[in-house]
Amino acid sequence: MLPIVVAALAALAVLVIAAGIAMSASGGSVASRLERYASGTATGPDTGERGSVVVAGLSRVIEKQDLATRLSTDLARADLKMRPAEFLLAWAATPFLFVAVAYVAGFIFTGFQNIVALAAFFLLGLWAPRFYLKYRQGKRLKQFGEQLPDTITLLANSLRAGSSFLQGIELVTREARPPIRDEFERVVRDMQLGLALQPALNNLVRRVASEDLELMVTAIQIQSQVGGNLATVLDSIAFTIRERVRIHGEIQTLTAMQRYSGYVITLLPVGLAGILFLISPSYMESMLDKPPEMFGLPLGITFFAVGLLSMGIGYFFIRRIVDIKV
Repeated sequence: MLPIVVAALAALAVLVIAAGIAMSASGGSVASRLERYASGTATGPDTGERGSVVVAGLSRVIEKQDLATRLSTDLARADLKMRPAEFLLAWAATPFLFVAVAYVAGFIFTGFQNIVALAAFFLLGLWAPRFYLKYRQGKRLKQFGEQLPDTITLLANSLRAGSSFLQGIELVTREARPPIRDEFERVVRDMQLGLALQPALNNLVRRVASEDLELMVTAIQIQSQVGGNLATVLDSIAFTIRERVRIHGEIQTLTAMQRYSGYVITLLPVGLAGILFLISPSYMESMLDKPPEMFGLPLGITFFAVGLLSMGIGYFFIRRIVDIKV
């Protein structure tokens, strides 16, 4: 029955992924939909929602919860042009796709066709989409933080040259590089659609989730209420951010050995166990033998769980020690 079950799961995963790709193509990107509204060519509701009954129904379900808002914010921070319902469908299909690929690879590495290995690949497929989302968010936030001081300096110089703040933002969209350029283009687009400056900047902070950017936006909001020389304030903020980035880089350099030691200590036993499972599945299957047993489980499984828990606790403490806030 195992080949039949795996084949059915693989077929289901392929169908869900194909449907998601088709629905994404029909829905179009957020920018294209905004351009249709801005140009006045939109004559009715978004056709992307009519393109799929599944996505539309799932969207209505998750919009009743707070999940849709949180997930849409996460997707915006990762710059993924997907709707929350599309991401959830892809997330649901990924574990089955991992299991199908592992089973096919099992014809070369026989250990992959073991039920324990398939269960491990299923859990890996559950974890992979969330990891990819967080990875894109972290990478994009790092690039944004590195470019932000120069952007603030460019805004300050534009204000000294006599330009308005909106003209300074438009200058950033022409001179800066992604992701700074993309995010400030969204600010300009929001204002062109009738949104005021402060709500547009608040949306920028919500999408990026950067403490340095929040500091800049707060300074702009205070200056708009009490007045003052905004260019001087922006120069001070740019200097503070540069110093913070420099100190953070020094800390990362000084703690690199400890951080990578945590990675090696945590992943080395798991990697060795996986290699042994591939080379000699019968050697690892003795862990499942009963007796001996403990707590109703095979003794090998109990020891394996205790080892994983101990490595997780050690990795957690290493991360807490080297995680120095600047």
